[in-house]
Amino acid sequence: MTSSGLPGFRDFYPEDFALRDHIVSGWREVARRYGFVEYDGPPLEPLELYTDKSGPEIVDQLYTFVDKGNRAIALRPEMTPTLARMVGARAQALPKPIKWFSIPQLFRYERPQRGRLREHFQLNMDIVGETDVMSDAELVAAAIDAVRHFGLDSEDFTARVSDRGLIGIVLQEVGVPKGRIVEAILALDKAERQGDEWLAARLTELGVDEAGVRSVVDVREHDLDGLTAHFAGSRDVAEAADRLRAFFALMSDHGLSAYVTFDPRLARGLAYYTGLVFELWEREGRLRAICGGGRYDDLLAAVGGPDLPALGFGMGDVVLGELLKEKGLVPERQTSVDDFVVYVTPAQRSAAIRVARRLRERGRGVAMDYRGRSVGRQFRAADQLGASRTIVIGPDEERDQTASVRDMATGEEKVVPLIGLIEGV
Repeated sequence: MTSSGLPGFRDFYPEDFALRDHIVSGWREVARRYGFVEYDGPPLEPLELYTDKSGPEIVDQLYTFVDKGNRAIALRPEMTPTLARMVGARAQALPKPIKWFSIPQLFRYERPQRGRLREHFQLNMDIVGETDVMSDAELVAAAIDAVRHFGLDSEDFTARVSDRGLIGIVLQEVGVPKGRIVEAILALDKAERQGDEWLAARLTELGVDEAGVRSVVDVREHDLDGLTAHFAGSRDVAEAADRLRAFFALMSDHGLSAYVTFDPRLARGLAYYTGLVFELWEREGRLRAICGGGRYDDLLAAVGGPDLPALGFGMGDVVLGELLKEKGLVPERQTSVDDFVVYVTPAQRSAAIRVARRLRERGRGVAMDYRGRSVGRQFRAADQLGASRTIVIGPDEERDQTASVRDMATGEEKVVPLIGLIEGV
């Protein structure tokens, strides 16, 4: 009986791996253009790194176990706590701002569905040690370009932007106790799925009166100007809104205004965000968010590191891959075979192996037949592999130190000196 894989985990057949490689290579290119350098960390971390810092949504989805040293361990569900731990260990020696990116495989025990699996690869880009709003704008610009790189544009996706600091101020204005602001923000994050009635009930539980509940529900429909007008008497709201206006002006400088919009309904579900938050969504809303992130200025200190501001985002390969398939933007599979060396009889096999060896040393991708099958079957194998050319060595070619080279796309065939072939002249 053939065993099947675990639900929510993927097998990457060559065509699937080609799409994954296409996405990962594109991500690396965009990160390089923005001056980020790559890092990585272990797939296992102490459980407390997540239970103390990431909030209940992540904690409920952890893959956990106790190892042979009786330590509570988790498979990493996200990368930000690892980044915070690593930067904290060497913070004094690292030049600021720190601009790092990684593409880890992450694991969460979620209900598998379209766009959501129990493992995925994720682009993480983070800036540490910078508070200026220009860093916020550059990070969002990098996220947008990490999607645009694959041929998608503002008609295909949008960036929803809000600010946890602004949301927190608004919640205080309507009567949420300061100690329960994070709970109220996490309730706002769930409100799009649960509905206004659920949100009203949750806010009431948190101590907000009827007028305050109505105000929060109404504010979720405002643009930035409408929100500041609603709280016209609050200097804190005005100052937080001004920072967002500066952000949108910088996005215009990046030439990306068509992609960004203020959305007060956006809160993000992780507990550690402190400032600007954003998500990228495909326009038609059929898939989950492509990307999400924001500012988390207190996290490094919370994991025992230095008190450094930071911001970052994560972008998974699953939703992006689905979107590329929908839009017909998956590239044709590229073959790794440049040359197929055909030997006419077993007597030419050694000569053919030597030719293949020399071509490989030049960086060519070379395949051969292992069984000495007929020339016709070898040509069919070359065609199935997508070889660019065949190099035929028979008794005459071996004697004359030549090879018959056929261009598989045009069918053009010519006899060339073997020395010129293997030296690339």
